[in-house]
Amino acid sequence: MGGVPIKHHTKGKVGRRRSHLARKPIKLSTCSNCNAPMLPHRACVNCGQYKGNKVK
Repeated sequence: MGGVPIKHHTKGKVGRRRSHLARKPIKLSTCSNCNAPMLPHRACVNCGQYKGNKVK
């Protein structure tokens, strides 16, 4: 037997299965040095600092 589905999945069943696949909003934090918005756990794009240390 091939890949032919035996039973039909309703739109609601498929939607419930995919309910957690929605994209989440990006959470931004502020740099402690220059107060620029930055992604968490990454060096600041503006000043190049991470946790008070110059990394760039």
